[in-house]
Amino acid sequence: DHRDVHAYPTGRCSELTRGLDATLIVVAQEDRRKSLPVEALLRCRLAGIQVVEAATLFESLSGQIALRDLRPSWLIFSGGFHKPRFLRSVKRVVETGLAALALVLAAPVMAFVALTVKLSGPGPVLYRQDRVGKGGRDFPLLKYRTMRQDAEASSGPVWAAAENDPRITRVGRLLRKSRLDELPQLWNVLRGDMALVGPRPERPEFIEMLNARYPFFALRTACKPGLTGWAQVRFGYVNRIEGFEDKLGLDLYYLKHRSPLMDLVIVFQTIKTVLFFRGI
Repeated sequence: DHRDVHAYPTGRCSELTRGLDATLIVVAQEDRRKSLPVEALLRCRLAGIQVVEAATLFESLSGQIALRDLRPSWLIFSGGFHKPRFLRSVKRVVETGLAALALVLAAPVMAFVALTVKLSGPGPVLYRQDRVGKGGRDFPLLKYRTMRQDAEASSGPVWAAAENDPRITRVGRLLRKSRLDELPQLWNVLRGDMALVGPRPERPEFIEMLNARYPFFALRTACKPGLTGWAQVRFGYVNRIEGFEDKLGLDLYYLKHRSPLMDLVIVFQTIKTVLFFRGI
């Protein structure tokens, strides 16, 4: 119902919710310092009616955190985010073992991909690109080359997720669709630069602009970047700064709720993307 609890006197709050047979009240006020009907909401809460913030409801329904009107206090007092050191250590050991095993099993595929890239045109097979890792430290990320050798000679660093980007080679387009271009990053996982699952690392050339546009963007570096991530399987690549709002909301959701089970779900979703060419 569109009616507002605040429009009714405090004493009628319970009467209103009973009349609507309400079991949930969503608080979506932007300015609560003066206008939040605390007493009315408290009476409803004591009557057994659940009271939640709009940000919390959106998070549970969408699998991401809404950035608009997001307050630092909500992030501070909300549950999640902190993970025991033991779990972080186990994650590192497991991911290192899986990365080593994956490198061995994928060796024939990687050799074939390397040969295909070499025959697709002049330029190196592997492409090294600086990315921002945990704590804001840069590291060299490895990828199979999917663009022309002189792709950024005239334009400089730009996002390249558009399907019709003329700089992407035909072989590179297939590699991006299947995400096979990211297989060399298993070596980054072995080195400790990356994890198997986590927020995708961004280029340092874009970080200042993204931090200025999105105040919470730097929070993504609280954990290691991943070969794949929640935002990757739910949203995919981004080719414009406006698209980072949804992607950042998904990354923050992962930081808050990450667990071995969630990582496993993301890995399986990534495998489906590779097998059915659902990458962008």
